[in-house]
Amino acid sequence: MLKLVGGTGVRAQPERVAIIIPARFDSSRFPGKPLVPLRGAAGAAKSLIQRSWEAACAVGGVAEIWIATDDDRIADTARCFGAQVVRTPADCRNGTERCWAAIREAGIDADIVVNLQGDSPLTPPLAVEALIEALLAEPHLQVATPMIRCSPLQLDRLSAEARLGRAGGTTVVFDGGSDALYFSKRVIPYVPERWREPPVHFHLGVYAYRRAALAEYARAEPSPLEIVEGLEQLRFLHCGIGIRMVEIPDPAGGVWEVNNPADIVVVEAALAERRLT
Repeated sequence: MLKLVGGTGVRAQPERVAIIIPARFDSSRFPGKPLVPLRGAAGAAKSLIQRSWEAACAVGGVAEIWIATDDDRIADTARCFGAQVVRTPADCRNGTERCWAAIREAGIDADIVVNLQGDSPLTPPLAVEALIEALLAEPHLQVATPMIRCSPLQLDRLSAEARLGRAGGTTVVFDGGSDALYFSKRVIPYVPERWREPPVHFHLGVYAYRRAALAEYARAEPSPLEIVEGLEQLRFLHCGIGIRMVEIPDPAGGVWEVNNPADIVVVEAALAERRLT
C-alpha cells in the first residue's frame, strides 16, 4: 500500500515490514526450548528456533528477518542456519520488549514490526500476511494479532491442559468490531457442556505492531493483569492501545505452540501432516 504525503500528491515509499523472532533460553516452563529438536515429515530434526525462522521466511512482503536473543547458544545456532541475529539485554521481560530492544540495538528501520515468537513454528504464513495487510489497509490500527475459532476437539484439548494445571494456550474475547476485550490462559468465555459450537477463539502468539505502539509499550510499566496472567499483550489494553483480532482458518494439523515438553509430540505430528521437512 502506498501512502500520499500531505496534499502534494507525492507518493511515499511502501511501509517497510520486519519480522523479529524473540528467543530466550531460560523459559520458566521449558528451559532451553528454542534449541529442542523437532522432527519433520522426513524425520529430520531441526531446532525449534530454526523451524520458527523457516516459518518467518515463508511470509511474503517482508524486508528483513531477525532473531533477537540474549543467549550465546541460541545466537550461535541461529547464525549456523543463516539467520540474522541481534543481541538484546537479558532484562527484557517478554518478547514485545525484546522486539523493541532489537529495533534499537540493530537500528532496524521498519514501519511495521512482526513479533513471531520463537515457540510458534506452526504459524502459517497467511496468518502473518493477514496481520500485515490489516495494518496496511487501516492506518489507524496500532496492533493486530490472529485467532482461530476452536473446534470442540481443540476446546477439549485446552480444557484437558487446564485440568492438569498447565497453560495449553491462550483464548480471547472481542467486541463487535473485532477488537480484543481480554486475553486469558483460562478458557474464555464459559461454555456450558450442551453448547455444540463453542464461541471460543484460540489466540496465536504472533503480533504486528506499528513502531509507535511498540515504543509506547516499552515506556509503560507492566500492568497488574499482565503480571497475573503472564500475557504481555494485556499491557497494550491497559494503556488504551487497541488490538485488532484477525480470524484465520484452522490450518492442517492445527496450530499449537511449544509451551511444555508434552507439546513436542503434537507439533511434530502437525509438521508431518503439513509435510514440512
